[in-house]
Amino acid sequence: MQQQPTPGVEQSAHAEDVEAWLQPIPESRRTHKVSGQFWIWAGANLAPINWVLGALGIHLGLGFADTVTVLVLGNLIGMLLFGCFVLLGQKTGATGMVLARAAFGRRGNYLPAAIQALLVIGWCAVNTWIILDLVMALFGTLGWVDPTAHNYGWKIGVATVIMAAQVAIAWFGYRAIAAFEKWTVPPTIIILAVMSAVAWIGMKIDWSYAGPAGNILEGSERIAAMSAVMTAIGIGWGITWFTYAADYSRFVSTEVPRKKVYLASVLGQFIPVVWLGVLGASLATNSGEIDPGKLIVQNFGVMALPVLLMVLHGPIATNILNIYTFSVATQALDITISRRKLNLFVGVFSLGAVVFFIFQEDFAAVLDAWLIGLVAWVAAWGGVMLVHYFWIDKRWPGNPDRLFDGVGTSRLPGVNWAGVTSLLVGIFATWLFMYGLVPAMQGPIAVALGGWDLSWLAGGLASAASYAILGPKVHRRFLSASAPAPQGPTELTGASAPGAPAAS
Repeated sequence: MQQQPTPGVEQSAHAEDVEAWLQPIPESRRTHKVSGQFWIWAGANLAPINWVLGALGIHLGLGFADTVTVLVLGNLIGMLLFGCFVLLGQKTGATGMVLARAAFGRRGNYLPAAIQALLVIGWCAVNTWIILDLVMALFGTLGWVDPTAHNYGWKIGVATVIMAAQVAIAWFGYRAIAAFEKWTVPPTIIILAVMSAVAWIGMKIDWSYAGPAGNILEGSERIAAMSAVMTAIGIGWGITWFTYAADYSRFVSTEVPRKKVYLASVLGQFIPVVWLGVLGASLATNSGEIDPGKLIVQNFGVMALPVLLMVLHGPIATNILNIYTFSVATQALDITISRRKLNLFVGVFSLGAVVFFIFQEDFAAVLDAWLIGLVAWVAAWGGVMLVHYFWIDKRWPGNPDRLFDGVGTSRLPGVNWAGVTSLLVGIFATWLFMYGLVPAMQGPIAVALGGWDLSWLAGGLASAASYAILGPKVHRRFLSASAPAPQGPTELTGASAPGAPAAS
């Protein structure tokens, strides 16, 4: 195993040295610009998957107005909570999975860190699959492939090229990611604005669409469908980003007003998600189509050529975050492998998952099962974290140095059973209220309610309530050992910042 740098060793001037191992980002290496946070989160959400999720409401039988209502209200709530995790990263200079050590324990945090590492592989695969679908639609329009054929060889080959590009960008770390988003998001926004204008002005969008002719949902069925969309791309969409937020806001100086960081990040999420969700829903009113390639080609024809090329940016911008977050989540497991090597690993694993998705015929079922499964754990994790940092440990989180202590530290519990128990309680509660397309992901309470999906609410509230009861006792036990160092959490420097934790 590769050895990590010794705590206290001075880092070189290169940004990669700061990011190679888990350590707090020193104040001297942080940025004072908040625009980077907006571009990063906007770029991650200017992706075709949000067209698909917007169209999901129409696909499930909802009307256009119901779909838009769920998109706007759900994302408003979800993104406002997302901003709280952004502020935690800025305050401490720590990643999301390092912050979780206080709530779950030094070793107990292995559970959420492992789940996060595995899930981002799947996200990377889903997003790459959607790029692949769009590329095949483009190739079919150009006459390069037969759009009615499976084209498995083409798909696997293109997926390999795209995955290599994503890994290459993530290889260089935060600065490269921020630069990529800064220079590519603005022109992408312009192209998508033109695309939206063409769709909404020049096409026959059924703005009053109320559902399938002769089968308009009413009563309990309507509420059930709205709750499913709320879980997939309403509040559930904002929840899925909780675990990522601190990984990137930790690079923002603590001298920057928190309000600015909060608003830049939240708006970067909210605007593109709602915008593209509404676009996907409006396009789907014509055919009920959910497939991303068909959504574009059927509605735009040859005009889709430049749009498809530019839209490739969106999933790549999302996946470079997935790849980067995989590396820091994996390091939180005390796996002593440098971030760049982990980037290569996730590229290989994700490519294998892409191949799996290529051979799945019912994409809607696979996508829905994946997203709801994701919310099942993130909602519970978020409930514990919000209670810990905004109620139990209001100092955020005392001295952040303790989060980077090696295994066996006296300043953190080895396993915080209050946090772990609350997480499991939340996950179980989520399943009870979950109503996915896959029978195994249909909880008994959701079934009894006629398909109402309140999984995100049940999981978040159950874990939060459990930790509010169990957590204070554990926290008081370690309070004296975690007292702030004299310089305070905002005075961390490159020379005093600890290195990565010792190997387990």
